[in-house]
Amino acid sequence: MSLANEQWSQFRGPEGNGHINTTSLPLEWSENKNISWKTAIHDRGWSSPVIWNNQIWMTTATKNGKKMFALCVDKETGKILYDIHVFDVESPQAITIDNTYASPTPVIEESRAYVHFGTYGTACIDTSSGDIIWTRRDLKCDHENGAGPASSPFLFNDYLIFNVDGRDVQYVIALDKESGKTAWKTNRSIDFSSVQVNQRKAYGTPLIIPRGKEEQMVSIGAKGVFSYDPQNGKELWKALHRGWSIAPRPVYGEGLVFTMIDRDRPELWAIRPDGNGDVTDSHIAWKSSKRMPPRASPLIVGELLFVVDRNGYISCLEAKTGKLFWQERMKGSFSASPIHTNGLIYFFNEDTVCTIIKPARKLEVVATNKLTEGQLMATPAIDNNSIYIRTAKNLYKIKVASRR
Repeated sequence: MSLANEQWSQFRGPEGNGHINTTSLPLEWSENKNISWKTAIHDRGWSSPVIWNNQIWMTTATKNGKKMFALCVDKETGKILYDIHVFDVESPQAITIDNTYASPTPVIEESRAYVHFGTYGTACIDTSSGDIIWTRRDLKCDHENGAGPASSPFLFNDYLIFNVDGRDVQYVIALDKESGKTAWKTNRSIDFSSVQVNQRKAYGTPLIIPRGKEEQMVSIGAKGVFSYDPQNGKELWKALHRGWSIAPRPVYGEGLVFTMIDRDRPELWAIRPDGNGDVTDSHIAWKSSKRMPPRASPLIVGELLFVVDRNGYISCLEAKTGKLFWQERMKGSFSASPIHTNGLIYFFNEDTVCTIIKPARKLEVVATNKLTEGQLMATPAIDNNSIYIRTAKNLYKIKVASRR
């Protein structure tokens, strides 16, 4: 599933599914143990860190949303290399304290970082100079007062792709990554005229999965799960649902795509992704609604599917059937998505507690670790021997201390 020399370049890692290969990731840490560095991050942002070679990128914004920034941190030293004032916003919509104006995670590749702030703008930055190469500020949507931006972009071939699901417009768009110009744009094929405006929005990030020998892009919107041809935006299939404000990113395995379909009454759907047209009544393999996550994305490891709900219930299910093997509660609330690496699963709660378990049909906790500072909402990033944890005020590098 994962490749050697991969980099944590987008939300949920190299392939967007929470998996990465590592060699010597720490199992124990605290404020006084295995912390290589700790760097203060100004203002507010829940975007996850992304990594390319020696650079870590993330976004932040003032609490009132009037100034938005891109930050680059040196991976080895923790020094801030670039602090780029990307956008000014004259009249940002109000948001809840649970969100920030810098919640979408950037995406990075060789020489370029792409930062996204929802309706407030998208920018491409030269990672060797910190210069802004292009911006787009015309892709507006009504996030609704109290909600704010959350959908993250990702790269596919020559395209930067993201969802735009507001109260007013609902579409998926691909920008030419070199110029920022629109390559294709596809409106959601849902009649929203009879749907309440607050139930037309969503906050997901698409995922590329197989379709025979080709590829397809699964994208979650309000009232529907959609599959598109990522080359041109053509809709391939859709499964209609009741939900809205969906944030978790889908995952794929065992021949199925797994996605959440609602925020207020979270339900997990397993869909066979080989259909055409409306597959609502034909291709849903199973559903589960008991203690499912409104925020954290699912994680599939082999034949097993793991989810953690807001209240800390971790569930282990059989991916093909939805059969529940176990469901146990951990302390705290959970927003960050779980990570599988080095044969283990890392779950981070909002109080910076990380519970490490084995991916098995019975619960086996390997370790529990906690930092003493800050709130943790962003999914951490990982490279071959380190964990990068963003809290409300700091970015930490956690690495096994070398013996002298």
